[in-house]
Amino acid sequence: MKHNFYHRLFSILFVVCVLAACASDDDKDKAMPDKPVEELYNSALNLMDKHSYKEAAKMFEEVERQHPYSQWATRAELMEAFAQYQDLDYAAANGTLDQFIEVHPGNNEIAYAYYLKALCSYEQIADVRRDQGFAHDALKQLGDVITRFPDTVYAKDAALKIVLVNDHLAGAEMEVGRYYLKMHLYTAAVGRFRTVVEKYQTTSHAPEALERLVECYLALGIPSEAKATGAVLSYNFPGSPWYADAYALLVRNNLTPEVEEGSWISRIWPNF
Repeated sequence: MKHNFYHRLFSILFVVCVLAACASDDDKDKAMPDKPVEELYNSALNLMDKHSYKEAAKMFEEVERQHPYSQWATRAELMEAFAQYQDLDYAAANGTLDQFIEVHPGNNEIAYAYYLKALCSYEQIADVRRDQGFAHDALKQLGDVITRFPDTVYAKDAALKIVLVNDHLAGAEMEVGRYYLKMHLYTAAVGRFRTVVEKYQTTSHAPEALERLVECYLALGIPSEAKATGAVLSYNFPGSPWYADAYALLVRNNLTPEVEEGSWISRIWPNF
């Protein structure tokens, strides 16, 4: 009985090995024949023009494989990453870019490589109700582009995208803060709205964050902070509907916007 079991097991393993060898031979048969580098590179560009990005990436990879020491190979590696990015295969693009940056740190296109890596994270930024890991990654990588290559067009575009990422991150904090406020978890809500005021005060969410803080402080019975926050809102956004709401709340509680000594918000808000 045991003999038959091992015999069958050996037979299965043998068949698997034979099939694997055949598959390996088939892969070799399917390998692209060697072609002139210009022909390969132009074929890849033609595939890019047709939006066949996956096939284009493979063709650029062939340039590297068949002509690794040519001047085309380095350019092809970067174009492979761009084709993967266009194909929305951000993980593959990141891997290709990491290799390019490691092997070619002094290349003339190194700024673009860093920029494209940042775009891979930027394009994956999730809805404000989801995890913001890619947003934080994009913020760091875009900052690296500006720090490393300040005089390039990539740095200028990175600066614009940082504004958008910060606004997005502020929106994510506001989303959670509003939920806590709705659930009457005022202390937790204050933490979220304070983050917006402290880290993202130049974003479009700052006026609402200040008004929400007024709501929370009144609910928590901290009138001094409610008045101070209302004063900052009045000074910086006097025409905002959020200030009108905050002012109405203060008046209903027999309070007026006024900064009192020791308030945290008067210390962190500039020009106040």
